[in-house]
Amino acid sequence: MILLFSVMAVLVVITLIYLQQPVFGKSPNGKRLERMKSSRNYRDGKFQNLSFTPTLTEGYSMSGVLYDFVFKKVPNKIPTLTMPSVKTDLHTLPADSNLLVWFGHSSYYLQVDGLKILVDPVFSGNASPIPGTTKAFAGSNGYQVGDIPELDYLLISHDHYDHLDFSTIKSLQAKVKKAVMGLGVGAHFEHWGYDPNQLIELDWEESIELEKGLRLHALPARHFSGRTFSRNTTLWLSFLLETGSKKIFLGGDSGYDTHFAEIGKRFGSIDLAILENGQYNLAWQAIHCLPEEVLKAAKDLNAKQVIPVHSAKFSLAPHSWDEPLKEISRLNENYGISLLTPKIGELVYINREDQLYAEWWK
Repeated sequence: MILLFSVMAVLVVITLIYLQQPVFGKSPNGKRLERMKSSRNYRDGKFQNLSFTPTLTEGYSMSGVLYDFVFKKVPNKIPTLTMPSVKTDLHTLPADSNLLVWFGHSSYYLQVDGLKILVDPVFSGNASPIPGTTKAFAGSNGYQVGDIPELDYLLISHDHYDHLDFSTIKSLQAKVKKAVMGLGVGAHFEHWGYDPNQLIELDWEESIELEKGLRLHALPARHFSGRTFSRNTTLWLSFLLETGSKKIFLGGDSGYDTHFAEIGKRFGSIDLAILENGQYNLAWQAIHCLPEEVLKAAKDLNAKQVIPVHSAKFSLAPHSWDEPLKEISRLNENYGISLLTPKIGELVYINREDQLYAEWWK
């Protein structure tokens, strides 16, 4: 018994020491924490979703989910072939071109009305704080910080490792004029060396004016946050970018809920919606949309075109790597939504509605 407690004590000490690594970020305090506490979305010491959001769907257990994650065999969970991609030179794109380039998973670059915007970049090749544990698929990590031009805005939807990547964020600092994120997330950025003047932290339903007449709205999502054992100590967001002629919805991670319809009602027709479609499971349906729910969300948003993301780079759920794109394409036969499915690095022109992309995952 003494030996057992000694081993447990050593493991606890090792864990506590490891948690001091900068990759885990920093908890909000001081004025930042006071601002968080004043939010109507902050109650009982943490941020809350608009609707009740269970950690697991009724009938599932954490032990069962963990067992399946470790031991359940999922065919084609990791692609056996190199992920197809296109290497676009972002530095030479015409400044007046309105376009999007997807980098796999939820990372993408937007160029809109002359502004250069990067969303949730993860270029380290790992979506975990433990090196080598959640590696990017072969061929999916061809873009690096050096490929990114000077940025007007860096947008972060929430602080999970597959959306907020320590080494990428550190390396990007000199290229970023302003970084926009949810309440509390700025604590990580300051801990990693960002100047407070670079940071803009927003609550749901707050908006900021950008250059060239653009407006950015911080909107709800149904998800959670956290980089250690504490959950919901920072706020998760979706965004809507409003230009003079276009409305672009940047969904972030979210389960299906009424907020999609409320956003659609508030803003009218959405020209382009980037929605998370992948890393889902019935066990955590409240925090990640299933493919059919992605299509329902698109209908709720009145989206003219949809780019499904959150796939093709990391395996974070018990489904085959290509299932998200196969399923949403199959189900869309009954919905008739204009789905844009570019390869990693392939150009998407925001002002065009006649773009067709190959079913490259086949």
